[in-house]
Amino acid sequence: MTDPRIAQLLKERIGLDAESVGEAVIGRAIRQRSTKVAGGDVGLYWERLQASAEEVQALIEAVIVPETWFFRYPESFAALAQLAGRRVCELAGARPLRLLSLPCSSGEEPYSMVMALLDAGLAPSAFQVDALDVSRSVLERAEEGRYGRNSFRGDNLSFRDRYFAGENGDFQISEAVRAKVQFRVGNLLAPALLADEAPYDYVFCRNLLIYFDRVTQERVVDVLRRLAREDGVLFIGPAEASLLSRQGLRPLGVAQSFAFPLDNPAPSARPAFVPPSPKHTPMPPSPGAAPARPRHPRPSTPVPAPVPPQRAVPASSGLADIARLANSGQTAEARQRCEALLAEQGPSAEAFYWLGLLSDAQGQGAQAQGYYRKALYLQPDHQESLLHLAALLAAQGDTEGARRLQERAARGVKRDA
Repeated sequence: MTDPRIAQLLKERIGLDAESVGEAVIGRAIRQRSTKVAGGDVGLYWERLQASAEEVQALIEAVIVPETWFFRYPESFAALAQLAGRRVCELAGARPLRLLSLPCSSGEEPYSMVMALLDAGLAPSAFQVDALDVSRSVLERAEEGRYGRNSFRGDNLSFRDRYFAGENGDFQISEAVRAKVQFRVGNLLAPALLADEAPYDYVFCRNLLIYFDRVTQERVVDVLRRLAREDGVLFIGPAEASLLSRQGLRPLGVAQSFAFPLDNPAPSARPAFVPPSPKHTPMPPSPGAAPARPRHPRPSTPVPAPVPPQRAVPASSGLADIARLANSGQTAEARQRCEALLAEQGPSAEAFYWLGLLSDAQGQGAQAQGYYRKALYLQPDHQESLLHLAALLAAQGDTEGARRLQERAARGVKRDA
């Protein structure tokens, strides 16, 4: 069992909710560090933590296991490129765009931001990316800019030919890309984080909120809104969309972009269409979305501990596990868990929604539509299913069908207001 004192320390320092990653992960990190510095004596190790900020940092880095790759959720970067292109034109050289990635892990996300903007035709002088992470060791890897094959996933890797050079089985990112990112150590829960910096046009903070409890989640969202401009855009992970919706933010309306403009128009506004994306991340046009604030929020604190198959699982726990698997790129496992949940619990709008989202992310539009419709059959006001299905219909040219679904989503929000 994890020492509760150490679990509390991690929560205070980085907001980590022990249940979100599982006691096994934290316990393994404690055993690893206590064996190295205290002969495996957890009591002595606790005393060492009290006296050494360096050891606290080492424990944090042992707990955090980054799982990322270039152009993860490619629609996010496609949407970023379109938004940034328009804003650069509006600014007419008055200032460069400011972008933030946190936590940036080993650098794949901020470097993807740079490549997306360069591919969209933005001049290097038109933008700058800041990248923060609590882990010094991952920042060192990010600054080196050297990556193995696991950082390159998906079918379209043409960007690798443009921006990387092969070296002994690895890939070194070009200096042109690396020069556009400024890496620094930073803790999202630090009171004065980036207090001396101008606000950012675009802030990426993806798959971090799921590791926090509800109070910390809301605190972090407040920080993100402080860091962004009033007309800025927040990019988050798929399992975190409901949290932002509950706080009054409305999604951009581009399927799988998980982007939330801070100055989004009212739900009654006419649908807007996003033009085609940059060459390496194709994105079909889709209508602007109504607010996605479900009556039954999606789980925001995944519980990764495996569940014995012979025991029925509470639906919320199973859905949290699905979210964790999906966010870590384990789509096949997430799909299997959805099927298992349906077998254990019976028909579920939430499980069908996740199957739709997983199919959608893999480009299986027809299958995704089927799952979204099943979710809506069980729960007609299921906000996320309405919005994602509307985006798919719009991509197929069925603008009237998409409009009707958006109106249904808007009516649901008004009833909840």
